[in-house]
Amino acid sequence: MNDTDFSIRIRALHKSYGSLQALKGLDVDIRQSELFGFIGPDGAGKTSLFRIIATLLLPDSGEVTVNGLNVVKDFRQIRNILGYMPGRFSLYPDLSVEQNLTFYAHIFGTDIKTHYHLIKDIYEHLEPFKKRLAGQLSGGMKQKLALCCSLIHKPEILILDEPTTGVDAVSRKEFWEMLGKLKKEGISIIVSTPYMDEAALCDRVALMQSGTLMRIDKPEAIVKSFPKKLLAVRSADMYLLMQDLREFDASLSINLFGSKVHIAVDPGRSVQEEIQNYLQKKGHTDIIVEEASAGIEDCFIELMNKTGAHGNRN
Repeated sequence: MNDTDFSIRIRALHKSYGSLQALKGLDVDIRQSELFGFIGPDGAGKTSLFRIIATLLLPDSGEVTVNGLNVVKDFRQIRNILGYMPGRFSLYPDLSVEQNLTFYAHIFGTDIKTHYHLIKDIYEHLEPFKKRLAGQLSGGMKQKLALCCSLIHKPEILILDEPTTGVDAVSRKEFWEMLGKLKKEGISIIVSTPYMDEAALCDRVALMQSGTLMRIDKPEAIVKSFPKKLLAVRSADMYLLMQDLREFDASLSINLFGSKVHIAVDPGRSVQEEIQNYLQKKGHTDIIVEEASAGIEDCFIELMNKTGAHGNRN
């Protein structure tokens, strides 16, 4: 691929806050018109990375380019082609919905009508409340307004830092549907999230932990690479179940997923009946043992255990 095929290129990126290393030599390329996700828990370094890309934070070392422009030397040009939505609501709470949108359009030398087609589907949810102060909106509505304001100048690249954190499931679903439509407009989108289920909605993802990238790939490729056999187990006493499964000799890893425990075993070993008998002997009741398909979260935990949470850049 040529340099023009990439919207963002990151090389050997480091950032520290005193003795805390937030980013530890990141390398990643993000393609034009790609919906790229950075997936990881709080403290993984996602916000520091996004603030550097958005020219709001200086790196300690390394290089980041946005459409060929350097984030340190060319920050003014970059700010004109970016749309940035920070994790924390940052619009003016004492201005109305309409006033916030008009203000952000004015900053970029445009108006609401020029690129209204980009925000039409989103703004239709907000229009009945256009005179309401932004600070009085619900979490989901604040999210929609922030997205409208970041899109009003038709950016070439959209940066969204944990945009669905703290909003309800319906708003999360609607938000990702909006991102799919924006991608079709040719906008490159990078998004961070702590929600593993949202990874499957991206073209590619980077699994991020403790300032490193453990793996970069398509979500389906990551899931297919899970190296172990996975079983979902449940019983009447989930706390005791976790303890007893840790002592089961075939167990390679044990993790709680909602109302079930995922137990990973050697792929060549058939242990369903063995687990059932083992748990019965331990006094468990209402036992269910069934095969399970690995998800992104299973893969994330597997990589984290494998790398000791220090990560690699494969």
